This record gives sequence, structure tokens and C-alpha cells, in this order.
Amino acid sequence: MRLAYIRVSTAEQNEARQLEAMKQYEIEKFFTEKLSGKNANRPKLQELLEFAREGDVVHVHDFSRLARSTSDLLSIVELLTSKGVTLISNKESIDTGTPTGKLMLTMLGAIAEFERACILDRQREGIAVAKREGKYTGGKRKQVRGFEAGYQRYKAREITKSALAAELHISRPTLDKLIREYENKSNHGGMVKGNKQRKEYD
Repeated sequence: MRLAYIRVSTAEQNEARQLEAMKQYEIEKFFTEKLSGKNANRPKLQELLEFAREGDVVHVHDFSRLARSTSDLLSIVELLTSKGVTLISNKESIDTGTPTGKLMLTMLGAIAEFERACILDRQREGIAVAKREGKYTGGKRKQVRGFEAGYQRYKAREITKSALAAELHISRPTLDKLIREYENKSNHGGMVKGNKQRKEYD
């Protein structure tokens, strides 16, 4: 099935140019939204990622419609690839189902790794300066309101991970981390309680 993701940043912008460019590809289903691409927490994008199945082809006008950062773009492309879905960027003439497209994925991975290394270096330098000046107090854990209730709905299969991440306004990796921490904490708590009960019984 041929799918297309169309995005403009604001309600004032017009998606007509992108739609016109898609006519030659006989698109069967469109996912269109007017939203900033600063992160991947976009309803229609998440809907597309959930909907796409093995053998489908996803068209975008250009990669900037899909993501604004290399890391987000790589994450989206890797997810589609893992599902057996081909991504085609019309403007860049890149098809992830071809050797050239696969090379592009390798290059994206290298660029994303370089960007992460640069960010970590800047963070370490900033922390070192803050420590010398006595201003460093350590990072604060981000509180995600509604996570526990959403987690229970996810476990009851009432909502998908992608939908829950969008609802909580966090990324999928952040949600996965929260779920791991929550489950580890719950499992540890259960083990401690069980050990205490066994000790009292003994």
C-alpha cells in the first residue's frame, strides 16, 4: 500500500504543493497535519507509524517534513525499516529499499552518533564549569503527569505506546525508559515485600 505523510508547520501554510507532488505516485492513504516538526510526538505521524505494515511504501516530499533532527529522522526510519516498510523521499530521491538508501541510513547513524557525542561533550564541559563555580546541583528528574494511569491503560491494551507517548507529550524512547524504571521499581518492591514475608514466616 502506498502511503504519504504531509506536514506544514503552521495552520497558515498550505500543503497543496506537497499534495500536488504526490499525484504521480498513486497514493492510497494520506496522513496530513499542520504541526511543528521539532519532535516526533505528532498525532498523524504516530498514526502512520502504527498503520504501516510490511510491504508498504511511505512517501514524504522531503526529509524535513518527517523530522527536524537527525536523531528523530533516524529513529523514524529505523522503525519503518524494522517493520519492512520502505521510505521514499521525493525531493532527495532516496529510497530506503535500495543500496543507496541503505547507505544513507548508515550515514545518518554516523551523523546522529557524532551529534550525540558533541552534545555530551558540551554537557560535560558545562557541568565542569558549574562545579568549579559551585553552581551545579545535579539533574532533576522530569515528572510526567498521568504516567501511572496511562501505564495501566497500556497494560490493559486500551492504548498503544505511540498513542500514550503522544498523550503524555513525551518521546517513545522516554516512555520506554519510564516503563522500564516503573516495572523495575514495582518488581523490586514485590521482591522486597516477598522476602520480608518469607523472613517473618521463617
